[in-house]
Amino acid sequence: MEVIKGKSVFGGIVIGKIAFYKKSNEKIKRYKVDKPEEEVTRFDNAKQTALLQLDELYKKALTEVGEANAAIVQVHQMMIEDLDYLDSIKNIILTQGVNAEYAVGVTGDNFSQMFSTMEDEYMKERAADVLDISNRIVRVLNKEEDGRFKLTEPVIIAADDLAPSETIQLDKNMVLSFITRQGSTNSHTAILARTMNIPAVIGIGEELKQEYDGKYAIIDGFTGTIYIEPEENVLKEMEVKKKQDEEKKILLQKLRGQENITIDGKKINIYANIGNSTDIGAVLKNDAGGIGLFRSEFLYLEKDTFPTEDEQFAIYKYVAESMAGKKVIIRTLDIGADKQVGYFDLPLEENPALGYRAIRICLTVKDIFKTQLRALYRASAYGNIAIMFPMITSLEEVKEIKEIIQEVKAELAETGIDFKDNLELGIMIETPAAVMISDLLAKEVDFFSIGTNDLTQYTLAIDRQNPKLDKFYNPHHPAILRMIQLTADNAHKNGKWIGICGELAGDLSLTETFLKMGIDELSVSPGLVLGLRNKVRESDVSKILKNW
Repeated sequence: MEVIKGKSVFGGIVIGKIAFYKKSNEKIKRYKVDKPEEEVTRFDNAKQTALLQLDELYKKALTEVGEANAAIVQVHQMMIEDLDYLDSIKNIILTQGVNAEYAVGVTGDNFSQMFSTMEDEYMKERAADVLDISNRIVRVLNKEEDGRFKLTEPVIIAADDLAPSETIQLDKNMVLSFITRQGSTNSHTAILARTMNIPAVIGIGEELKQEYDGKYAIIDGFTGTIYIEPEENVLKEMEVKKKQDEEKKILLQKLRGQENITIDGKKINIYANIGNSTDIGAVLKNDAGGIGLFRSEFLYLEKDTFPTEDEQFAIYKYVAESMAGKKVIIRTLDIGADKQVGYFDLPLEENPALGYRAIRICLTVKDIFKTQLRALYRASAYGNIAIMFPMITSLEEVKEIKEIIQEVKAELAETGIDFKDNLELGIMIETPAAVMISDLLAKEVDFFSIGTNDLTQYTLAIDRQNPKLDKFYNPHHPAILRMIQLTADNAHKNGKWIGICGELAGDLSLTETFLKMGIDELSVSPGLVLGLRNKVRESDVSKILKNW
């Protein structure tokens, strides 16, 4: 038996056979062509076929991992249409008089190298994406299959790394687990594994050997441990752990309809985070008390141009009606940083996390902001909608937002359109600046929701997208916990409620800490709702010691 370790991405026990993901490694040959113009045409046709393949992949992703994660495929579609990328390929074909496969391969390598040397971590991640789309086009040119890894039995997929498109293409019913040599816990593939509820261990390094292909293994997704050809006693121990995990999931279903109340009588709201209306089924299935974060930017990410007021209204209305009076908190457009939308034509920035993003865009390009606000207020007549604004750093920003809202309400009233006048308005607490003036901000809004991902990033001065910084990224840092406590105290002093909608909301090791702090609401992925409810019901706040 051999034991190797990596980083846990999603918990669970898996027992099965390892299958190494096989990629096409055939070397691209360079040869001269008599008619370069015809080779350009051949490339254009291959590009269109690749786009059709990606469109099919996008539809598959919608049904399996939801609209928010399917947006990853759309990044590939946009990159294939990038003019610099296309011009480079055609220029190589025409000036060198060579075959399209070679031109695509060289361009892919050149662009990948360019991205990988950039300082910005978001742009670094595009290095793998440009290789992925280039390989896809080359396969089309060579009349190969679309690159889908064929599986005939359920297996543990092992790989150096997996591109998002490769992950989505896999037959979910045939994948027991992912294990990879490389990868960050914040990578697209890690996010997809969590969304697909597939146990995964990443960052194993060279200890994950090719010779393990076909060998029997156990994956402990809770601890990030992999047992190769396990001994009998380990197998029995893991089978018991697997059975206990499965029984726990069944027991959690019995918590549907139960209150989120501690042993000593403290209640808390447990809501769900969603990326689009297609996630509503999961929210209802897991009995969430409402929606604590609707990431409205995904309505923009999935479009080729700005979504209209009517398009947005229809989606907000559907979600509000489907939730049947339960609260639906919709965050206004939060793009920029690692969420880029091509048609916004945002400039490249050396440090986009500190740049032109979220509310800063909305308060600069006010027509876009007002269109969204009109749609939200129109939809408010059909349910219990609240609006939340991201990346707030000053009192002036909140006051300007409220002035724009008054303009929007006046326009709607003048045209006789129904809306609720007294919607709850809240802000995201994501910056140290917002924490330090939370006593002042609380006087201007109805609630706070803490975005712990960005709050941790900005407080610790750590790029959360950078895998090299994983060991320094500590969301349990006392500074973060003290900031949450300070914000909660200031909210309650002013009679306002406070929630948490970042990743920490689903961290069960902090649930009791949040209860002790007086947090009023926790919003998590739909699949985590019942587990969080169970943790709350097992807790006794009167016995929890303050330790931050």
